[in-house]
Amino acid sequence: MRSARLELAFPDGVADRALVIGADGSEELPGFDRARTEIVEQHAHHFNALTARGWQVGFQARGEFRTILVSIPRSRDAARARIAEAAAHLAPDGALWIDGQKTDGIEAILKETKQFGGVSDVMSKAHGKIARINDPAAIPLDWAAAALTPAPGFTTRAGMFSADRIDPGSAALAAALPDRLPTRIVELGSGWGWLAAQILTHPGVETLHLVEADHAAHLCAQQNINDPRVHFHWADARSFRLPDPVNGVIMNPPFHEGRAADPKLGIAFIKAAASLLTGAGRLWMVANRHLPYEAALDQYFGEFSEIAGDNKFKILSATRARRGQSS
Repeated sequence: MRSARLELAFPDGVADRALVIGADGSEELPGFDRARTEIVEQHAHHFNALTARGWQVGFQARGEFRTILVSIPRSRDAARARIAEAAAHLAPDGALWIDGQKTDGIEAILKETKQFGGVSDVMSKAHGKIARINDPAAIPLDWAAAALTPAPGFTTRAGMFSADRIDPGSAALAAALPDRLPTRIVELGSGWGWLAAQILTHPGVETLHLVEADHAAHLCAQQNINDPRVHFHWADARSFRLPDPVNGVIMNPPFHEGRAADPKLGIAFIKAAASLLTGAGRLWMVANRHLPYEAALDQYFGEFSEIAGDNKFKILSATRARRGQSS
């Protein structure tokens, strides 16, 4: 969401109990009072940033609200699910607003929503739109979040990374792992657990820490993986630490912030991996062929190489971590 649009939509502020579903931890929410506003947010870095700024933040809505603002994510199905969740918690005389960037599909969602009672007060600003849904009760029941089955024995929800299929990069990484793996492993950005399940089939693994920032994916992983060797962590992988170093890190780091490719995310994962490993420990990671991670591997590790790949992916391995190396 963008502050400029909120200033247009709520020039006099929001006087009633309000709910915001999805909020960037770095942005302001002009017009919304911290004491009367609850925020539903699933991602650890946004959740922590909002909490630190004094907002009331949780994983799901409770009760009814007179004003609800939904920030539209990139996934169409996830956007529908957020709107359906909001409609279920709206007071009978309440107002439901939806907001989003054009690049995240707000215009398509507005067009679709018009079929169910219409929208009004449509305002454009800062490369996005905000609008009020006229008849939230008309939102179809099948817009609510439904369980998906991307692979036998695995459950996901819309909006998660690769929610409807096994990610090809993760599959390539799993195929390139050595037969025997280290005893203590961290998977950074573990998602809903498919790669973890493959790691656990390898001999040698005694402890596996799964680190995921998306709380919904974190919960799905807990449902999908039932193994006493696994420890689940809802946390931002970039700042995740353990009391003692491990001897293996495996990861398929994200490289998008919204729709924009941002290699700095993967570089931050590489730095985090180095901080978690013993000097003799090893990192295995997959990356899209075009991403420039080799300089970061050279900075944070004493040795690295490409061990597998094709024209789309490269599988990289590194060791001799330089723990405490500054960025």
